[in-house]
Amino acid sequence: MLKAHSITVKVQEKTLIDGVGFTLNAGEWLMIVGRNGAGKSTLVNAVSQKLNYEGIFEYDGVDIKRFKPAEFVKRIGVMKQGLSVDYSFTVGEVVKMGRYAYSQGLFSTLSKKDEEMIEYALNVCGLSDIANQSILTLSGGELQRTFLAQLFALDPNILVLDEPTSHLDITFQKQLFDLISDWLKHEGKAVITVVHDLSLAKAYGTHTLLLSKGRAVAFGETEEVLTKANLEEAYGLDVYSLMNELLGKWGE
Repeated sequence: MLKAHSITVKVQEKTLIDGVGFTLNAGEWLMIVGRNGAGKSTLVNAVSQKLNYEGIFEYDGVDIKRFKPAEFVKRIGVMKQGLSVDYSFTVGEVVKMGRYAYSQGLFSTLSKKDEEMIEYALNVCGLSDIANQSILTLSGGELQRTFLAQLFALDPNILVLDEPTSHLDITFQKQLFDLISDWLKHEGKAVITVVHDLSLAKAYGTHTLLLSKGRAVAFGETEEVLTKANLEEAYGLDVYSLMNELLGKWGE
């Protein structure tokens, strides 16, 4: 589905991403992990066409720079980190925005397909009962689910999520990742997610890209990437021992 060839991002004299490559196939969930400043969000911004970059992102063999915006979002849907709102749209109105890429014009009516996808997204994200509620009244978990539902309504083939569980408690983290995991079971779907929590990467990721200082330490199946040696190289400490020590306290 998606192939990244030697992606490099430079800002002034500083190289933020240095020759990174990866592949993403249908049914795969790619986790992008690494220390703060490793280049995770920068890589997502490049995929999202928010930053200039060298190299090529190919979607089914086509350079994604060739896609018009409406064509792009039908293939690759993006949810950025730190979402905030200052408008009083309802949950249903926000989810409905996911279908704008398919509209024939600003004042066009919803098609049957549009209505079905909006209803599906609200139902699967558990938002049907609050569809008429202002998003200004939502909890952090409800707000994240609303923007995820917007992407589900859009129905792209690839979801790109930049730290979607940041500032969420453990219950909402699992809830959100379970929703994404269920969506991934649909035919022809794939996910790219930036995460800080290595436990989430191990629990949900089929594949992982481990970054350090803008370079790929390792890419491949998650269990092969998140090894003791690779993590120590990327994080500069014995992550395995630290995690075992922390998790071991739950057995006491």
